[in-house]
Amino acid sequence: MSSAWGEKIKVSIFGESHGAAIGAVLDGLPAGEELDFEAVALQMSRRAPGKDPAATPRRESDLPKIVSGVLNGRTTGAPLCALIENTNTKSGDYENLQRVPRPGHADYPAFLRYGGFNDMRGGGHFSGRLTAPLVFAGAVCRQILQRRGIAIGSHVLFVADCRDTPFSPTDIPEDLLQRLASVPFPVIDREAEQKMRNTIEKARMAQDSVGGVVECALTGVPAGIGGPLFGGIEPVFSSILFGIPAVKGVEFGAGFGAAELYGSQNNDAYYFDGGTVKARTNNAGGILGGITTGMPIVFRAAFKPTPSIAREQDSVDLKTKENAKLRVHGRHDPCIVSRAAPVVEAAAAIALINLMTL
Repeated sequence: MSSAWGEKIKVSIFGESHGAAIGAVLDGLPAGEELDFEAVALQMSRRAPGKDPAATPRRESDLPKIVSGVLNGRTTGAPLCALIENTNTKSGDYENLQRVPRPGHADYPAFLRYGGFNDMRGGGHFSGRLTAPLVFAGAVCRQILQRRGIAIGSHVLFVADCRDTPFSPTDIPEDLLQRLASVPFPVIDREAEQKMRNTIEKARMAQDSVGGVVECALTGVPAGIGGPLFGGIEPVFSSILFGIPAVKGVEFGAGFGAAELYGSQNNDAYYFDGGTVKARTNNAGGILGGITTGMPIVFRAAFKPTPSIAREQDSVDLKTKENAKLRVHGRHDPCIVSRAAPVVEAAAAIALINLMTL
């Protein structure tokens, strides 16, 4: 089971949704970096369950306990290990999934891959619960990047057919990113939030769920970071983004929309701005040839609807080898997109720090 990512700074995620604890190990962090644990707690609270009507009612404090790698508030250079206790589990809600897998979830392929020995409770190691230690790791990396002038923020671009105002591809104020990165349901147009919430509540009342898209931006990233082919910004970012449960698509800049344009429309024309090369547009999303251009990095991650829904679904009984009906019990998000925003930001921070020379 591959639960480690990164080369310069390696992140290892461990634990299961209903185990004693989950956590992360960060190896390769520079020594002497001061950590603001209030800022870490803010990011953890944005993702934490049970704090918003649009999320699962499972309540977890998600306060990380630092086991190693920090002394007097600064990194020591040793592996930084953090534990997050699971305190509010109801494992009995998942007993029927041992033999009747959830459509749209990893239950069936995981049963095949691990011979039925994997922990099914709450989704086990495949659960979105495992994004909590990822957010912790990203919150640490984000602080290191902030000291180097890099800002990261995201917003819910849309839920179903409810859309927020997209980022300006070329001009993204740092204070906007800071505002978005400090709230649990980040949107640029505050009126869009209530429309999205109404759609999520409608899905919940119908015993269903709904998906959406998170748009993320990074500013202050110097030009010239990355490389061609497999070590570029897009493949490195994508490899960790696709590790987030429920992500089914990633696009940079104009993304799939660029396929509908002519070269004269898609090319970002250069100009000098006080001796700095800039682009008048940013269809490239701040990346060309896998290398940063100095423009904002802008990308989007698409999240599928939560597969665990209360509505009756068709499945199979793996023991009797007959068709079966399934009703999923337990506490689940009718939409994970708002809680996924800090996870996307965390993944972006971890990806970028692995590409930079600190």
